Amino acid sequence: MTDMSALGPWLRRFLLEYLVTELNLTRNTQLSYRDTLVLLLPFLSEAARKPVERLGVLDLTPEIVLRFLGHLEQQRGCTPQTRNQRLTAVRAFARFVGSRSPEHVEWCAQIRALSRKKVNPPPVCYLEKSEMDALLAAPPNNTLQGRRDRAVLLCLYNTGGRASEIAGLRIGDVQLAKNESEHSLVTLRGKRGKQRRCPLWPRTARALAELMTDRAAEEAVFLSRHGKPFTRFGLRALVQRHAAQAADQVPSLAGKCVGPHVVRHTAGTHQLRAGVDINTIRAWLGHARLDTTNIYVEIDVEAKQRALGCCSPGDEPEAKPWRKDPSVLEFLRNL
Repeated sequence: MTDMSALGPWLRRFLLEYLVTELNLTRNTQLSYRDTLVLLLPFLSEAARKPVERLGVLDLTPEIVLRFLGHLEQQRGCTPQTRNQRLTAVRAFARFVGSRSPEHVEWCAQIRALSRKKVNPPPVCYLEKSEMDALLAAPPNNTLQGRRDRAVLLCLYNTGGRASEIAGLRIGDVQLAKNESEHSLVTLRGKRGKQRRCPLWPRTARALAELMTDRAAEEAVFLSRHGKPFTRFGLRALVQRHAAQAADQVPSLAGKCVGPHVVRHTAGTHQLRAGVDINTIRAWLGHARLDTTNIYVEIDVEAKQRALGCCSPGDEPEAKPWRKDPSVLEFLRNL
C-alpha cells in the first residue's frame, strides 16, 4: 500500500499523470514544473535534515517554500517573474495533493495561500515597419542557408507564430495554393495542442515551397545546417544574428533585443495599424483571451495619435484684431 504521507509517490504521479493526462500542459510547461522540483528537493532535504527519499508531504511547509523563493532571488539571481513561475508550480502540486488526499487539505490551503510577488510587466517590444523590412532583407539570397533564414523570418512575421510553433512546423502542415484563386495555408499547433490556420502571403509560400521540395510530410520544414529540426533556441539565435546585421542599415535596431517573440508582437501591432479587427488578430495569434491581444492597442502610439486628432478641440481662436490696434482702443475709450 502506498504511503500517503510520503512525498516521492505524490511527485511521481504529479509529473507523470496529472500534468500530462489531466492538465494536458505543453512539454515546455511540464519541463518548467519538473525543473522547479529539481531545485526544490535538495533545498527541502537540507532544510528538513532528511534524505530526499524520506521526505514527507508535510515537510514542505509554507515557511520553507518562502525560504526557497528567497533563495532563488538572492542566491541564484532569479527575477521576480521566475520566482512567481516556481511558486505556481509548487501551488499546482499542492492543489493536486489536496484534491486527492483529504488529510492534506489544510496543508494544501496553506501552500496555496502564498501570494505571488507583484511585478510591473516589462514593456512590449516591437519593430517599426522600416526595422522589420531591414530584418527580412538581412539574410543573403544567394545561398541556401540565407534563403532558409529568410523563409523562417517571413513565416514568423506572416503568421505571428511562437518560436515553438514555427520550430514544430511539419511539411504536412503547409498547404500550398494550386492556382492564383486559392490561398496557401499553414496549420500551427499552439499551447495545449490548439490548432489554428493562417493564410500565407505569396512571398512566404514561395519561400516555403523551395524548402519542401521532395520531402516527406512528417519532416520538419526548417532544418539546421546539420539536417536537424530547429529548436526554439535555434530560432532565437537565428533572429538575433540577422537583427545584428540589419542594425548596420537601421541603427535603431541596435537598441532592441530582437527575438522570435518580438517579431510576433510586431505582427500583431502592424495588423492593428492596418485596420484589422482586434478579434481577428486574437484568432490569428492564437490568444485564448482578448485581454492578451489588447496589449497591441495599448502600445500602438500611431493609433493613439489618430485618436487624439479625432477629439482635438482645434486651435485656439485668434485674438480679436481690434485689440491689437491702439487707435481703435483710443476711439472706444473716448465714446
